[in-house]
Amino acid sequence: METTLGLRERKKAETRLAVHKAALRLTVEHGLDAVTVEAIADAANISRRTFSNYFAGKEDAVLYGEEERFRQLVERVRAQPADLSPWRALRAAVDEMWRDMREPDRDWIMRIRLAKRHPSLLARQLATASQLERELAEAIAERPRHGESARIHPRVMAAAFVAAVRLASQIWADEDEHRTLHEVTNDLLDQVALPFEN
Repeated sequence: METTLGLRERKKAETRLAVHKAALRLTVEHGLDAVTVEAIADAANISRRTFSNYFAGKEDAVLYGEEERFRQLVERVRAQPADLSPWRALRAAVDEMWRDMREPDRDWIMRIRLAKRHPSLLARQLATASQLERELAEAIAERPRHGESARIHPRVMAAAFVAAVRLASQIWADEDEHRTLHEVTNDLLDQVALPFEN
């Protein structure tokens, strides 16, 4: 039974990724406005109904990779040792993510650039960032509080962290990847860290 469930979940993950890749490729080639859900479904070799089982719309399909990484980041924060302050747990989680991922794939920078050109993608991206803030704030609130950071509301810390990470992606894209995304992210997190590190 567990093997069957494992295979089913793997198949779902593969289908979701295939739909995301198709949506991203078509949007890069034709622009978001010219791409339909039907075209994405055809490119991914699935039905329109199956598409709806995985994504609410084409914006969700295009931005799926980013949202998946955000979910992983929250899990990594929750897994950090209890003796780390909330801010250090956030930093350790993002460092782990970069270490496992190395540098972002080309899809990452495509999503950043597409969101700049298409307001509906930017709106979806901002909604995702807001959800990430809430989930990170919950993860922070669950942790033992240390020193000065104990006086800072978890939502404030999460908002500062998410803003720095989002801005790092935009600066990295604007710089044409002159530095690695990890370097840019660390630079911005260092700049906002002072109130949170103790």
